Amino acid sequence: MSNDQQKVTATAFLDPHFTVGEVNPRLFGSFLEHLGRAVYSGVFEPDHPLADEDGLRTDVLGLIRELGTTMVRYPGGNFVSGYKWEDGVGPVEQRPRRLDLAWRTTETNQFGLSEFMRFTAKTGLEPMLAVNLGTRGAAEAYELLEYCNHPGGAAYSDLRRAHGDEKPYGIKLWCLGNEMDGPWQIGFKTAEEYGRLAVVAAKAMRLVDPDLELVACGSSGRGMPTFGQWEATVLEHAYDAVDLISCHAYYQERNGDVDSFVASAADMEAFIDGVVATADYVGAKRRDPKRINISFDEWNVWYQENSPHPEPEPWAVAPRLLEDLYSVTDAVVVGSLLITLLRRSDRVTAACLAQLVNVIAPIMTEPGGPAWRQTTFYPFADAARYGRGEVLRLAVQSPTHDTAAHGTVPLLHATAVRGEDGSLTVFAVNRDTTRPLELAVDLRAFGDAAGPVTHTYLADADRHAKNTLDQQDRATPKAGPRVVPDGGVLRVELPPLSWNTIRL
Repeated sequence: MSNDQQKVTATAFLDPHFTVGEVNPRLFGSFLEHLGRAVYSGVFEPDHPLADEDGLRTDVLGLIRELGTTMVRYPGGNFVSGYKWEDGVGPVEQRPRRLDLAWRTTETNQFGLSEFMRFTAKTGLEPMLAVNLGTRGAAEAYELLEYCNHPGGAAYSDLRRAHGDEKPYGIKLWCLGNEMDGPWQIGFKTAEEYGRLAVVAAKAMRLVDPDLELVACGSSGRGMPTFGQWEATVLEHAYDAVDLISCHAYYQERNGDVDSFVASAADMEAFIDGVVATADYVGAKRRDPKRINISFDEWNVWYQENSPHPEPEPWAVAPRLLEDLYSVTDAVVVGSLLITLLRRSDRVTAACLAQLVNVIAPIMTEPGGPAWRQTTFYPFADAARYGRGEVLRLAVQSPTHDTAAHGTVPLLHATAVRGEDGSLTVFAVNRDTTRPLELAVDLRAFGDAAGPVTHTYLADADRHAKNTLDQQDRATPKAGPRVVPDGGVLRVELPPLSWNTIRL
């Protein structure tokens, strides 16, 4: 074995007395926007051979259940800032076609609010609804809320009932707009303008339904020139009126710098720390014991500068947009970002992988054809299935390496979750692209931890390997060799550039 292939060693010390906090199931949310083929020929394709009575693709519904998603944000995204929710309710044949200025496409409104609610019911997902605070305001927000949640006896709730939905939807989690700091956003605003609008909308909505949880728009990226000051100003206005503030982040490999890309979670962690510090600063100034948590309601790998498809003609219906095909490297980064969200589960209480189907998504489809899992499907499914319970605070000793974008980072990125049933799961990423990493998991604080132990990993000799229409299972998880704790220490070999799930 050559020197550059020789494995190095890291140690993770676990103790059941040192914890971060309980994982909120909303951490495993996703996102469905009227963008490209996310909706049309994604989840909704009435003419597909596997479509059900509501036009929903049953093959896609099955994959969503397998993915383990718990919540879904809708209808955007940039789309929501020009959306009239009234266009997507009532008889389908009477709904108007509209120009969607966000993505310069045509929206048919064949899939709207009631279709979305049937979709969430069939997949067991909690709905997270965004209101338009770009081109609309507080009145339209509380009217939509009345349509959704009020039992009846008023105009909009009676309209819902007339449309065939007798019972209220009972949606509890709402986003007060989307990325309102972004100049690309229709109706974008200054922090002062948005903060004032957010508090007015929030207070009006709470008069309709006082049991809501409301998310204020934070910075749409840590690199925004207003980052930090935006959060502080918005919360100066809205601290009393909201429960969470949002973060959005996307990552991609640039100029072949794979080491910086694989360490992207360092940026996400700094983002979270900055927003938490800012929110707590505002709370401290107010001498307010209330704590504002984070909704990381857009995150993923997204190759924004390298579209896989030619630019579509303006005003097309559901063109192919943002259909990135993900490699094993991308999947390892997604896994590492999930580790960060779990490690900060004390303050990140909701998160949405953006998006769910076709558009920078873990699930892909072909119109009239099959649906399949991208490489990024697997780390999310592992985390959603096994990352339930209490996150442990790991002490890690790991070799490091230098990156151009994030400085010196440890080669091991890991977290651990103790389930209610007493099970223990370690999620680990080996950031070294050429060498295996021997991970020693010190379990002596658990006393009699003995196994059995399972180890699965996602890695490939070709780090660019992808699952495509022609090779849908090119890169899938593999089982590692059987291992058992020895003297309270479990030793597992993590392949180069890999996502690993270790359970005992």
